Amino acid sequence: MAGFFPVTSPTDPRLADYTRLRDVNLRKSLEAEHGLFLAEGEKVIRRAVAAGHPVRSLLMARRWTASLADVLDSVDAPVYVADDTVLEGITGFPVHRGALASLERLPLPPVDAVVKDARRILVLEDVVDHTNVGAIFRCAAALGVDAAVLAPRCADPLYRRSVKVSMGAVFALPYARMTDWHNGLADLRAYGFQILALTPSAGAVPLDSVPPADRRALLLGSEGDGLSSRWLDEADHRVRIPMNETALTRGVDSLNVTAAAAIACYTLLRT
Repeated sequence: MAGFFPVTSPTDPRLADYTRLRDVNLRKSLEAEHGLFLAEGEKVIRRAVAAGHPVRSLLMARRWTASLADVLDSVDAPVYVADDTVLEGITGFPVHRGALASLERLPLPPVDAVVKDARRILVLEDVVDHTNVGAIFRCAAALGVDAAVLAPRCADPLYRRSVKVSMGAVFALPYARMTDWHNGLADLRAYGFQILALTPSAGAVPLDSVPPADRRALLLGSEGDGLSSRWLDEADHRVRIPMNETALTRGVDSLNVTAAAAIACYTLLRT
């Protein structure tokens, strides 16, 4: 059972896991060094605990202890309780969801472990915005994608913002990170995946017109530049989501990566 400890100072050294949460560079180094990540809000904390992540500690407003009572009864970790002003002083922003948990990361499986039995997967190349990564995971989990594979420079799905936006879907969708970007697609092809590169290029074919295949891997590129030329060249097909004929006259030549991922996942699972 968790033990409760009142906190009255934002500089309390016991709260180092929760400090300056808006400082992305600091958080990346701190979380990597200590092998931790943060979950925010009741639903996300529940999903993280249910996924088997050991709890290091929790930080919350008193009013949230009742709704999380069953979780608190099941973990052996300190629960730091503070008022809203102290919470904001610790984290650097208003904690509207009232509760945070610091949890331990689990070892990531190798790529072959998450794709060997999968039929439909997403492959994210250099998607660096944590919000986009979380939203893509949520789309993929909702629409039935089996797994995700991340290129080495892709943003961390367990960064607080990714976890929050995904509503815990990062714990539901199996994923792995490539160690070799250069040969990563060749490894997927060896497992029998048809490689589809999503691009707004006019030379690409509509996604729903590609010949069917038992196993498909859909590539999504970075927010600004899209997919690298190497991955575009290695793909079996360059595919696009057809835009309305009036789109260009309105100054729109593409969708953002999150919207594109949602439409593409829906199409992918129907073909």
